[in-house]
Amino acid sequence: MTGQLTEPAPPAARARAGRLPRLMVGGRDVTVQAGFVTLIVVLVATAALTSDAFLTQANLTNLLKQMVTTGLLAFGMLVVILTGGIDLSVGSVVAFSGIVTAGLAGGMPIAAAMAVGVLCGIGFGLVNGTLIARFALAPFVVTLAALTTVRGLAFVYSEVPIAPEDPAFFTLGSALAGPLPVSTLIMLAVFLVGGVFLTRTPAGRAIVAIGGNAETVRLAGINVRAHVILAYTVSGACAGLAGVILASRVGIAQPSVGVAFELDAIAACVIGGASLAGGRGSVRATFGGVLVLVLINNLLNLYGVQSFWQQVLKGLIIIAVILVQRTNRVRA
Repeated sequence: MTGQLTEPAPPAARARAGRLPRLMVGGRDVTVQAGFVTLIVVLVATAALTSDAFLTQANLTNLLKQMVTTGLLAFGMLVVILTGGIDLSVGSVVAFSGIVTAGLAGGMPIAAAMAVGVLCGIGFGLVNGTLIARFALAPFVVTLAALTTVRGLAFVYSEVPIAPEDPAFFTLGSALAGPLPVSTLIMLAVFLVGGVFLTRTPAGRAIVAIGGNAETVRLAGINVRAHVILAYTVSGACAGLAGVILASRVGIAQPSVGVAFELDAIAACVIGGASLAGGRGSVRATFGGVLVLVLINNLLNLYGVQSFWQQVLKGLIIIAVILVQRTNRVRA
């Protein structure tokens, strides 16, 4: 009895056979977008069916307000991650900007105090970016040092919480424009403008390209250092704005606030498909990651799950998403 040998399938064919099905619309792969929509629908449906409080106006308004801090930090973190960097100092910057704003609110106009708070965030981002770009220091080391330094400065400024008495201080964090909080509209504006910046402007496209291959960008005549500094400055500005809005929303500023906020920001970016190696990430997908993360947090709060278990879940989500991304890259 003779056997018949068959020619093995080419590598490309074997790779295609091992891939998961892809959803194509108009020649574009929209599998990730479809997955986001499906996950969000599942989360909303689960919350609505298992908790009577989820669809109440009070909870939905609170959810929209809560996503502002994570959203602003996630956008700033995305810009930094696109360069191949990381910013671990954003939580401390939130605390410092908030407490400085609250401290100044009693002696100057509220708008001016809030502007100073945002400027503090810009300043810290500028310092981080300069140390990283000018002296070729590791972003992890620089921003880790900034995390402890800025946190210490927040306690130096005030060891106790500050609660301004001027009602105007609470306007930014609590005012509504129709059914939507003003702070949520500000966050949406940041994402819209930021999306245009990263995809439609030379500076934004350069930031994305630096994460892919910084040396190629340099050889093309683009100032890599200046764009890295810009990326960290944007992150600092977003953290400063988040700190101001958070202090206004809760009505009190504390030097201890913002611990592990950087984890939420990184988690939102990773859930949105951003690569921690740089060069790949989407503003829309990052916003989807923010929405998924906030829905999960809100659902766990409604279930009465303790906060430390929420941190455990966020860490597991980051690991799971990175593993999925790695699997997709291998199959591609």
